[in-house]
Amino acid sequence: MSAATDKARFFLEQSVPELREYERKKIFTKDEITSIIKKRSDFEHKLNARGAAPIDFVRYFEYELNLDTLRKKRVKRLGIRAVGHSGQRRIYFILERATRKFHGDLNLWIQYIEYARKQKANKKLSIIFTDALRFHPTSAELWIYAAKYALDDHADMSQARSYMQRGLRFCKNSKKLWIQYAKLELIYIAKLVARQRILGLDEERPVPIEAANNDMGDDMVALPAITDEDVNPTRNDEEVDQQALSNLNSTPALTGAIPLAIFDAAMKHFRHDDRFGAEFFDMVLEFNETPCFHKIEEHVVDTLKTHQPTSPRAQVCYIKLPTAGVDVTSAAFPRAFGTSLARLKETAMTQDLAREVVAWLQPLLAVDNLDPALKKVFEATIRSAKRTLAQ
Repeated sequence: MSAATDKARFFLEQSVPELREYERKKIFTKDEITSIIKKRSDFEHKLNARGAAPIDFVRYFEYELNLDTLRKKRVKRLGIRAVGHSGQRRIYFILERATRKFHGDLNLWIQYIEYARKQKANKKLSIIFTDALRFHPTSAELWIYAAKYALDDHADMSQARSYMQRGLRFCKNSKKLWIQYAKLELIYIAKLVARQRILGLDEERPVPIEAANNDMGDDMVALPAITDEDVNPTRNDEEVDQQALSNLNSTPALTGAIPLAIFDAAMKHFRHDDRFGAEFFDMVLEFNETPCFHKIEEHVVDTLKTHQPTSPRAQVCYIKLPTAGVDVTSAAFPRAFGTSLARLKETAMTQDLAREVVAWLQPLLAVDNLDPALKKVFEATIRSAKRTLAQ
């Protein structure tokens, strides 16, 4: 008998007590159990054969996932209180074998992580992330995923920031990682602001200028000095420290010093690349309700204008700045757009700039309840830009 067959039989024998319990408690019929044994036998022989592929593990995982879902439904319907075996352990075993055999397949790791995340297996997730990042240190997407998990599932900004900092050591040339790092910081700021508003602690306070800490190595982003209390003012959800939240207004966590430090470090690394600067500007537009919104956008535009004054991307950011964060249907937008138009007129219109202007204004035309007069101005500006493109 071949080694593959021996392995398949060994793994199948491990499930015998589980299947006997299902039959004894009438969760599955004898015919259904026979079918389960056959399917598992087919999968195990494929997995242990020499030509096994990642898709074979994925199909086995999906089959066991569906089987476990059916088992849970029947246990609930039959009112069975205690079941000694769970399909969860078997699913973990399949995914563990898959990632061990094909550790270079990032999709398998993502499936493993997502399943453990759904099961809220936090300790196991920590191990999985460690192993996955050890095998894929140059995957910017995986570092971003790990950081978002730390913030979204555990509200642990210290851990999220640690993932991003470590990710930049291996993926320093990933523009996406830099932007997502800053975005993560802005998401956290938005959450803190929302929490302050709920507690009525959003009053205006004087904001001191924070100095950046430049005593770090070249592999790390120099961030402003920040304490653990600044980052995680309320580790216990049941007991909110209102004083800590109130004091946050004068810390780098809310002043935008950290996203600004990330932007400056990235621009220096990418030699003041205008495309990166424009992408950063557009990303920050999503956070117009944060207290540091205008400060960040103005800094981005100033940096672009200083280092890339003739760049169409820098020019369009300068033109868009007066309308940044202003709702297009609000009463304040026409005045803000008037300032943007004045800036557009003082800028030499090139084909590249015209293309950027059209890309900016075209989506605004589709906004519901748009003022007719404003719509006419948009259309006239777009027509003018398109004439430049046609030349």
